[in-house]
Amino acid sequence: MENILLTSTTLSAGVNPNSSILSLLSEATTVSKFAMLLLLVFSIVSWAIIIFKLIEYSKAKKNSEKFVDHFRHTKNFSEINKFAATAPNSPLGIIFRYGYKELSQQMGPNNAASNINMECLNRSLIRASNTEITRLERLNGFLATTASVSPFVGLFGTVWGIFTAFQQIGEQMNANLATVAPGIAEALIATALGLFAAIPAVIFYNLLLNKLKVMIASMEDFILEFLNVSEKLK
Repeated sequence: MENILLTSTTLSAGVNPNSSILSLLSEATTVSKFAMLLLLVFSIVSWAIIIFKLIEYSKAKKNSEKFVDHFRHTKNFSEINKFAATAPNSPLGIIFRYGYKELSQQMGPNNAASNINMECLNRSLIRASNTEITRLERLNGFLATTASVSPFVGLFGTVWGIFTAFQQIGEQMNANLATVAPGIAEALIATALGLFAAIPAVIFYNLLLNKLKVMIASMEDFILEFLNVSEKLK
């Protein structure tokens, strides 16, 4: 009997018991819709970047491991350079190619190892390393932006939803559930979307940053190793 009375009261108040999230979104204000659409775009783009970068970093690590293994087991720089050309997504291979080009220019057609300038060679390797780091950092900034901006966009949607709820109370001079539910629903959905966009962006930005730090360390180690081998040619 109590359930029947409760259902009757709810329906008389104008609340649809079968309301879904989609119906609530369709009835949201234009400002709330814009905020939620913006958060949805942030989320979709962030996930696309996350998947792309995870694949890119995985390939870069795998190709670099193969290259450095070949580098350590092969004494002929010309042969190593040919092998490096077959692994375009290998940061270490690209750094080697820059270094090999610099060595070839310094040694000249006579292959005079005494002409090697280690300082110039080091600068060339560092320049190549910086280029690779810049390439690998590409798009990571969007994740950082999503992580920092999305909660505030969600908060804006939350505030606007609550504002809408109070506005409806003022217009209808009634504070029942049917009056405040749409505005409160907008606020909660905006909050959820803000967190849904921000949390994965924070987690994977930090994960990708750690992976990048490991690759940067391997680049620095390879530069030192390359310089040591080159110095022995003199």
